[in-house]
Amino acid sequence: MSLKSLKDRLADLHAERERTWDPAQLKINIDQRRTLVETADPSRWVKVGERLESFTLLDVEGGELSLEALIQRGPAVLVFFRFAGCPACNIALPYYEEALAPGLRDLGATLVAISPQVPERLGEIRTRHGLSFKVATDPDNGLGRRFGILYTADEASQAAQRAKGAFIGETTGTGTWELPQPAVVVIDHERVVRFVDVSPDWLVRTEADPVREAVRDITLVPAE
Repeated sequence: MSLKSLKDRLADLHAERERTWDPAQLKINIDQRRTLVETADPSRWVKVGERLESFTLLDVEGGELSLEALIQRGPAVLVFFRFAGCPACNIALPYYEEALAPGLRDLGATLVAISPQVPERLGEIRTRHGLSFKVATDPDNGLGRRFGILYTADEASQAAQRAKGAFIGETTGTGTWELPQPAVVVIDHERVVRFVDVSPDWLVRTEADPVREAVRDITLVPAE
């Protein structure tokens, strides 16, 4: 039986919001996503063919994860998400566990999910879903900034969060409104980017198949 697509799972989330959210709050959410799509500048995003300089992430289980370590045994797949409590992220990461992680292991690739949230808070999402792949912190949004995928919530969204007594920088522990746009980046053993998909709308995220095919192209393993 085929797995339910990530698109359909996220559509279910939005349908639930339509049923249960206050219309004014839902409009703020929809307007923010629309604005991010309309103002997106793909020229800023990391490109296929770029050779990356070294970077270091913080593994939520302790220690550091360097680019060199990630590509030591094969391609690396970087999945950027917002933070541990993000509803869409709590759909996307279990989907990748189910639909993507097994195939990547078979191909010798390393999958790591990345958020700017501090490690002591970020590890919660890995435990909650029993994720087999690594989850890591991007300190100070350094890699997200290099990849050109950061965004800041608009004024309406910030006001709505403040009205609830919330500030995203407190939730993440970063002290900033900046978050990464959902993105998937595939890197080969020579540190060259081979696949990029950036989603300004956080309810539109990369399905497993194109990521798996990009890794298969690198490893020269034919599809079954």
